Amino acid sequence: MWTLWLKPRDNTLANAPSEAYFQPSEWPDRWQNRSDNNHRPDSLQEGAVKALGATVLEDKVAYTRETARHWFDGKLGLGGVLATTLPQRPGRPDLPKLIPPQNIKRRSLRSEKGRFALLHAIAHIELNAIDLAWDIVARFANQGMPRSFYDGWVRVALEESKHFSLLQERLAELGGSYGDLDAHDGLWEAAQSTSHGLTARLAVVPLILEARGLDITPSLLEKMDEIGDHRSARIFQIIYRDEQGHVAVGAKWFRYLCLREGREPAAAFQEMVRKHFRGPLKPPFNDMARARAGLTPGFYRTLSSAGT
Repeated sequence: MWTLWLKPRDNTLANAPSEAYFQPSEWPDRWQNRSDNNHRPDSLQEGAVKALGATVLEDKVAYTRETARHWFDGKLGLGGVLATTLPQRPGRPDLPKLIPPQNIKRRSLRSEKGRFALLHAIAHIELNAIDLAWDIVARFANQGMPRSFYDGWVRVALEESKHFSLLQERLAELGGSYGDLDAHDGLWEAAQSTSHGLTARLAVVPLILEARGLDITPSLLEKMDEIGDHRSARIFQIIYRDEQGHVAVGAKWFRYLCLREGREPAAAFQEMVRKHFRGPLKPPFNDMARARAGLTPGFYRTLSSAGT
């Protein structure tokens, strides 16, 4: 059985407030000593748009780190005047080729090719997650939300960048790179139906798409333990711990908006899922991890394909 052996986050502030959020020892070596002060955006929203539109993935991670550091160090205002200039799609390199989800090849995890394919697929998810977090920041900067709302989503973008960087490094160790295999565009497409409203976006992105990661990651960790791939398992452990926090950010602010709008959260969630998400939610559910993140079974069980 796998165990979550990572140390808790060290929230002791170092030289600047941003140090509490970066966890340098969890990043690949090449990022640990890099400066994040090269390009200071004029506002948080401008930094979010810049990271969202970056087509070079190294730049996307660098812009994410720079914007996060300046924001947490109190050097940026929110902005709120660039909403009409958001890119329709996030910046991407030419590869990977995007194909329909049903055309993605399935491989056994017991082969090195199978593990590479899994890590490549997770890297693609984490890349999309960077952009989804920044899209929330940039698109909804004029919603009158508290500063702590943006603190949460900047931290999500930063941690998704860490996850993507760790997976890039692991793919290189296995002799390849991100873009070597085909991928699909399902995550971004699922989010676009909620571009009109923050409450709907929170229902779909953190409370469905991110929460799904809590369901499947424990079994991936078990499989990695079985085949002895402890380096990949450590990355999945970091992702699993961080993703619980990401779902918690979504659940917190979804409840906040429901309270502000006078709506019952579970009922509002079910209504929005039926309207903006295709198909039922698929079990099995990691009820314990979801509950720790503030997403209790009353939210999602009635939407399950199992009906309970």
